[in-house]
Amino acid sequence: MTCVKGFDHIGITVDDLDLVTTFFVGLGLEVEGRTFVEGEFLDTVIGIPDSRTQMVMLRPPGGGTGIELARFVRPRHEPGSPAAMANELGLRGVVFEVDDLQAAVDGLAAGGYGLVGGIGQHENTWRMAAVRGPEGIVVSLAERIG
Repeated sequence: MTCVKGFDHIGITVDDLDLVTTFFVGLGLEVEGRTFVEGEFLDTVIGIPDSRTQMVMLRPPGGGTGIELARFVRPRHEPGSPAAMANELGLRGVVFEVDDLQAAVDGLAAGGYGLVGGIGQHENTWRMAAVRGPEGIVVSLAERIG
């Protein structure tokens, strides 16, 4: 039985919507839209009565799978662990394919964002690195080399 028709977006709850949006725009994503959402639809879907969020949808140039950033106006967000490591349960990162891994890492470092570990190479196929961005969000960058 196949239920999934496609993969539209990943949702990330954040505190500083502008800071995190700027981070992802710096990686090359584009803002598709920004809005507030509240009411019966949101309350039903997330199971939190009387909720209100401000959301930004980002997508790669030309479309594709997006990232939905949401900041809760009410109720306030619950703090997570911004230093979570890869072995902690839950979504630990998002992976983007890049043309030049070193340039991408250098650009993020200039913005104050550092590597979680180092730059690794898998056989002669991929070079990859994980960077911890704002609010502890981990993005992995992968460059196809083979």
